[in-house]
Amino acid sequence: MSSTFGFRLVLTRFALASAMVAGAAMPLAHAADSVKVGLLSTLSGPGAGLGVDIRDGFALAVKHGGGKLGGLPAEVIVADDQQSPDVARQTADRLIKRDKVDFMTGVVFSNVMLAVGAPTFQAKTFYISANAGPSQYAGEQCNPYFFSASWQNDNLHEAVGKTVRDKGFKRVALLAPNYPAGKDALAGFKRFYKGEVALETYTPLNQLDYGSELSRMRAANADAVYIFLPGGLGINFIKQFVGAGLSKDMTLFGPGFSADEDVIKAVGEPMVGMFNTSQWAHDIDNAANRKFVSDFQKEYGRLPTLYAAQGYDVARLIDSAVRDTKGKLDDKAAVRKALEAARFESVRGAFKFNKNHFPIQDYYLRVITKDSQGRVTNRTLAPVFKGHADAYVGDCKMPS
Repeated sequence: MSSTFGFRLVLTRFALASAMVAGAAMPLAHAADSVKVGLLSTLSGPGAGLGVDIRDGFALAVKHGGGKLGGLPAEVIVADDQQSPDVARQTADRLIKRDKVDFMTGVVFSNVMLAVGAPTFQAKTFYISANAGPSQYAGEQCNPYFFSASWQNDNLHEAVGKTVRDKGFKRVALLAPNYPAGKDALAGFKRFYKGEVALETYTPLNQLDYGSELSRMRAANADAVYIFLPGGLGINFIKQFVGAGLSKDMTLFGPGFSADEDVIKAVGEPMVGMFNTSQWAHDIDNAANRKFVSDFQKEYGRLPTLYAAQGYDVARLIDSAVRDTKGKLDDKAAVRKALEAARFESVRGAFKFNKNHFPIQDYYLRVITKDSQGRVTNRTLAPVFKGHADAYVGDCKMPS
């Protein structure tokens, strides 16, 4: 199940078996007989690891359900958006119109999410986000067909901003990619950090060489550096940051995206001591998370990231909605009500939706350290926020 093709092949068997029982004239995606999910994610390029983890987390949840979601045979159609809004929009259109999916999910990057949203909402297809949480969809553009099972883009950054403030750092250099989530990130950080921003830099989303930015950070004489650089971007930056000797004079902070197990695996011991925040961690002690982490490692041979946890929770949320509506997926009002109720056990613990369909949840401070097995990994320290809501919910006038 580790490959995209294998994932679709395994899950399609269940749907095909159901169709054969129901009769050849029965459409494969008929709501009473099966549930069809379009998982459109970034599966190539520098951000591919993030999409792969979302896909694998989702696949594990379906496997835990015996190939079913809410008791119905599940078909998951996996597609690569190539981190391109144009490709994503066209593929989403195909998944909705040709494949007639019941739910969409998987998008990693917010500029891609904003492109996918329009055709999805227009078709009255529910989109359950496993990552991207743009501020637009949390505020004035909130939509009854959009749900975030992850967070609003600013949230993890708000938690770091509060942490850096509480630790007493006076001058901070900020770095993020120049796209919607990058701007949300630094806005969120500055919302809670009240010290001096010595440097604020936005780089191209595909940039992998940070020599110029590192020189400017050194010249800015900052005592802390905050980065939001997901996937391969963060891997390259941290290697260059440590290699340039800046870690001796500046403390490095990031959101979980820039300091999770995928980045740690690539960078290793130089990351020890880096602080980051997340709404989830592999050492959160609840039954659902223990099973998820254990089985993910058995299935894929690696520790899960927050992306994998979010993919898993999306599938569990869809499972709950299909179950609670007894598979009547053409009843959009009932499906929406079931999604809003979120009657599932999240791997992160307490979970509920706000009125804008974004979570109200806890956020934790983590530090990268060596565990008892000698692995370089994250260890949860303490909650930063309890029951935290996003800053845009007041602008949401959710249509009925």
